[in-house]
Amino acid sequence: MNGSVTERVKELVAMFSLIDSTKSTTNLFGERWSKLIQNSMRNAVSASTGLTSGDCDRLDVPRRFAIKLGGEGVRVAQALGIDLVKLGELAPERLALASEGHADALKEVEDIMISRTASNPRAGIQRPSMAQDMRKGRRTEIEFMNGYIVKKGKDVGIATPANEKIVDIVLRVASGKLKPSPDNLTA
Repeated sequence: MNGSVTERVKELVAMFSLIDSTKSTTNLFGERWSKLIQNSMRNAVSASTGLTSGDCDRLDVPRRFAIKLGGEGVRVAQALGIDLVKLGELAPERLALASEGHADALKEVEDIMISRTASNPRAGIQRPSMAQDMRKGRRTEIEFMNGYIVKKGKDVGIATPANEKIVDIVLRVASGKLKPSPDNLTA
C-alpha cells in the first residue's frame, strides 16, 4: 500500500504475467481511482440505457453523459490529493475540462472515444459487467462505483450531479421502475 516495489511484488508480477498483462505500480491509489473513473463512465451508462459500449461511445447523449461522469470523478480524485494516471488514452485533466465545457478538450476526448470504438470490432456487442448484471437481474455495483464518487465528493465539497443522477437511474432501472433506454439520460 505504501508504493514500494518489493521483490515479492516483482515475483507476483512475473507469475500473473503468465496469465494476463500485469505491472507493478508505485501509485496504487492513482491506478485504482483511474480505473474507478473509467468504470463509472462505461458501466452505469450502458446499464441504464441498454446500449452496448460501442453505442454509448457513438451516440452523442450517452457519450457526453459519460464525459460528465468522468470529469466529476477526476475533480473528486484531485480534491482527495490522488495522482491519477491516464484513463486509457484520456488524460485526466483533459477529461475534466471536457466535462466542464471546454470545446477543444471536448473535441479531443470525443475523438478518442469515437476512434476507440471504431477500432474495436467487438464494440457493437460488448456490455460492461454492470449492464450484464442488469440484464440477468443481479444486483449491480452502482453504489460502489458512482455512489462512491458521490460519497467522496461530499466528503471534499465537490458537487457530483451527474453521478448522483446515474445512481438514481440505475437503481430505478434495476427495480423495474424504469426500462433501460437512452432517454433515461435526458429525462
